[in-house]
Amino acid sequence: MRFFGWLAIFVAVIGLSGCGSKFKRYYGPEVTQVQVHKADRKMYLFHNEKVLKAYDIGLGFDPVGHKQFEGDGKTPEGQYFISHKNPDSQYHLSLGISYPNPVDLAFAKAEGKSPGGDIFIHGGPNSRVSRRDWTWGCVALTDKEIEIVYSMVKPGTPVFILP
Repeated sequence: MRFFGWLAIFVAVIGLSGCGSKFKRYYGPEVTQVQVHKADRKMYLFHNEKVLKAYDIGLGFDPVGHKQFEGDGKTPEGQYFISHKNPDSQYHLSLGISYPNPVDLAFAKAEGKSPGGDIFIHGGPNSRVSRRDWTWGCVALTDKEIEIVYSMVKPGTPVFILP
């Protein structure tokens, strides 16, 4: 009987050790695309034609128009994909967006400038972000929201960023 008592305690401790973790598990339908609607400040996660989740978002500090150069404060527009997951992000968790693509690179090169990079979907640097559009071109969520999105979205998922 003692063995089963200790076993029950061990199982409970292991089960509770995952509580509060920023790494959530997702068992629902696959996210087949992410859509960012800049004008509406909304991001949608889709499974085929069905919206699974919708989020209010923040964008770059100068969000109107397509990102062209490093430091312009714009969030890119166009078709990209999730390039990687960053569990050690300074913004809680983050999902890399494949900006710049070849067209972005060619345009910036023709202008003699850098297109920039390091565009992510990420959480906040803290829970007290007071401005709506504050990033350098990224898509910002709350920390709790990025935990959910991070669990749902896999590298290679298409990302459509619309004006």
